Amino acid sequence: MTEWYSQLAEFLGRDPFYALLEHLGTFAGAMSGVRLASVKRFDWFGAYVIGLVTALGGGTLRDIMLGMEPFWLSSIAYFLDTLLAVLLVWIFGRRFITEQITWFVFDTLSISFFMVVGLEKALHVNSGVYQMACVDGHAWWCAIVMGVVTAVFGGVLRDICINEVPLIFRKELYALACATGGIFYFLLFWCGVDARICGTVCCVTIFIVRALAIRYHLGVPVLNGHRLLAHHHHHRHQPKVSNQKEKKQ
Repeated sequence: MTEWYSQLAEFLGRDPFYALLEHLGTFAGAMSGVRLASVKRFDWFGAYVIGLVTALGGGTLRDIMLGMEPFWLSSIAYFLDTLLAVLLVWIFGRRFITEQITWFVFDTLSISFFMVVGLEKALHVNSGVYQMACVDGHAWWCAIVMGVVTAVFGGVLRDICINEVPLIFRKELYALACATGGIFYFLLFWCGVDARICGTVCCVTIFIVRALAIRYHLGVPVLNGHRLLAHHHHHRHQPKVSNQKEKKQ
């Protein structure tokens, strides 16, 4: 690690790599939220709130579960990231709103970056005690869960606020893509690979899994309970043949 990188890490109080990912994830998450809010014809303030909920919701729940102060209380920069997203959607609204690829890119970048940030946060909580547990293989799955919560819960809150079924509950691969990236992270982590490289591979894996899932319509099988109920009601309400008709036959 170079001297300037060390100085920057000391100034930020954390690794600049993860600080950058957190702000990029905040911006990308806010962009996906503001875009959907604009489609629903929210006003500026409403769109800004939806952007904040999308960008900060997952990390807030993660920090509460880890017994920490929510990360956005320490800096106004996260609110400025969201404001920038609102301004860009206002300026370039036609391109960001009408082209479906832009939503996929920003949403996938958001969950990819936040997955890595959530993993890093879980690995370093409690002065390294949690990190040692993960390295020993006893709690690696907890770190992956924290990463998934960070990545997807903001989107869940966003969809609830705009009256949509949360994407995580639909057929499309979403949380499972994040979990797959987390598994690749730990496979490399246990092999002694630098954590920043592990994070980069995690992001790329999530992006590829989501892209392949959308391109080839891959997803988790759907429970067709409504078909079973419809079939049950159909047979239940079928008219019965009278006894007299049966005798004539």
